[in-house]
Amino acid sequence: MNKYDKFRKLYKTFTYKSYDIAVTDENIKITYNFSIDGLADFAPQWTFKNTGVNIANKTFETMVFSLGMVELVSYWKIACPKEVIVEAGSLDECQIKWWKDQYFNGLGEFFYTNGIELDPDGFMNIISTGKAIAGEDKPVEADRKVLVPVGGGKDSVVSMEIIKNTGYEMNAYIINPRGATENTARIAGFEEPVVAGRTLDKEMLRLNKEGYLNGHTPFSAIVAFSSIMAAYLNGQSFVALSNESSANESTVKGSTVNHQYSKSFKFELDFNEYEKKYIGSGIHYFSMLRPLSEFQIAGLFAGYKEYHKAFRSCNAGSKQDIWCGHCPKCLFVFIILSPFMFYDDVVDIFGTNMLDDVSMEEDFKKLIGLVDEKPFECVGSRDEINLSLVLTINKMDTMGIELPTLLKYYRKTGLYDSYMREGNKLNRYYDENNLLPEEFDKVLKEQCILAGVLK
Repeated sequence: MNKYDKFRKLYKTFTYKSYDIAVTDENIKITYNFSIDGLADFAPQWTFKNTGVNIANKTFETMVFSLGMVELVSYWKIACPKEVIVEAGSLDECQIKWWKDQYFNGLGEFFYTNGIELDPDGFMNIISTGKAIAGEDKPVEADRKVLVPVGGGKDSVVSMEIIKNTGYEMNAYIINPRGATENTARIAGFEEPVVAGRTLDKEMLRLNKEGYLNGHTPFSAIVAFSSIMAAYLNGQSFVALSNESSANESTVKGSTVNHQYSKSFKFELDFNEYEKKYIGSGIHYFSMLRPLSEFQIAGLFAGYKEYHKAFRSCNAGSKQDIWCGHCPKCLFVFIILSPFMFYDDVVDIFGTNMLDDVSMEEDFKKLIGLVDEKPFECVGSRDEINLSLVLTINKMDTMGIELPTLLKYYRKTGLYDSYMREGNKLNRYYDENNLLPEEFDKVLKEQCILAGVLK
């Protein structure tokens, strides 16, 4: 019997018991109470600054309850109980269907990497037993104010720099600040970003070490639900994410398994629909970079030189605030920046010539599509990775620079010839399937044309 079936037989129910909101002069602390019945209790916490906004209303409490609904999946996956009992609030049948869809798609990588085969209906039953949240609806009162979630990478940098041209007041939103998030926000001009603290329950970490089920959860969905709470507390009517069109591509060819599901346009649409119908905060959540590819974003970022030493996107090196220089995410960022920057400058960012590292060959093959499975990281599409390599090779040839090992290898593949014939189609790419307000859309197009990444 595999772990999944074993644990589901042993632990049949997961309960979202309650949430507690404790308010002091300085902070608003939210504690969630979850349990895998018969195994463990969990009490993860969130902390937001008390800005003086009235939170004694139905709108804010519904936000708190909803954040708990997305937070719980990190604890449910430890044993994947068949039934999830929601005592903390009330869900109608449409909401139950919505949450099951988000869990199923958001856990696609978790199911895939753990070898779990199941159907969208059978993996979980959600049973709502709680009372409906009472009180007055109180949407945010704000105008022309934007909150930008910042993760420390190039994408949120580009969003902040583009939004500066809209005339809207803006601030950064950071969960659990670290070097790169604080540094990129500071360079953007935000000395006092909006900060939230998220604390995982140590019992979950202990059970993971003991061999219970573990794997990827949809973190960007947590960003979505927590960011509207942060915007509500700080009087901002827009939350501008930095998710690009490339996030829609599946990680495994021929499947719906997508490491970046909660960064996809499907999630963005679903979230907006749910928020308007069941929360009603008055905050518009959208991705500033949704019309663009990662390739175009890299072209924009290359022009923001003041950030080049500060940004980080490496998960392996995140605790040390470094580029590890030896993971698929580092390799992807190295590749996508190379067409737009001097090669030595890219090497300088990572501290190593990643395309001259033979040990990266397997990850390289995954990124370019010679293997059906891309790395389970937030990386761009196969097309834009291949185009980046072609343009880098051609640039190095023109400058008389000897190609590093992986580019020599790539040149001998049929991919080089194929993408060489196709040329650069991405400088004409702009995905009109987006939720950008008109004035943001106008500024984004203008800045892309000025930077030469859109014709």
